[in-house]
Amino acid sequence: MNVSHGSVHPVEDVPTTDGAAGPNPPRVRMKDLSGMPGTPAGLALRLSQFLFSAAALAVMASTSDFPSVTAFCYLVAATGLQTLWSFSLAIADVYALLVGRSLQSHKVVCLFTLGDGMTSTLTFAAACASAGITVLIDNDLDSCAHNHCAQFETATAMAFITWFTALPSFLLNFWSLASR
Repeated sequence: MNVSHGSVHPVEDVPTTDGAAGPNPPRVRMKDLSGMPGTPAGLALRLSQFLFSAAALAVMASTSDFPSVTAFCYLVAATGLQTLWSFSLAIADVYALLVGRSLQSHKVVCLFTLGDGMTSTLTFAAACASAGITVLIDNDLDSCAHNHCAQFETATAMAFITWFTALPSFLLNFWSLASR
């Protein structure tokens, strides 16, 4: 039989120099992926989220009759929240890049994941609701001449683009959180 046994070929256990490590050695962390918080691509994602959500908010708020439709009010609220969230995390990313800190601690990643999940879900739901109302006004009621359809469609498109830029942030944070 060609099987090696520990009693036949003993292997010495290398003693650890650090007694605080305990029985479980520290885990090796993978390199930060592009798009994760605290990376230049992560900052680019945050800035694009901020710009598109601010554009959707500004375009929708510039119309005089958006308060008459609940879905449009919901879009203004969701994009306003997304704007604040993206701007605050962009500031955190700029700070992390300038100081050279990693934003990969468990608590920070958990906070980013929850915030990104909630804001991206709200933005997507608001964009879908606004798209439904815009299609109703434009195609079904044929009353675009009396409304601001171009602004409604532009704000809805900007909200969808905001969601497309927020989704990678959420997925990368969720993946990082789940792989711990």
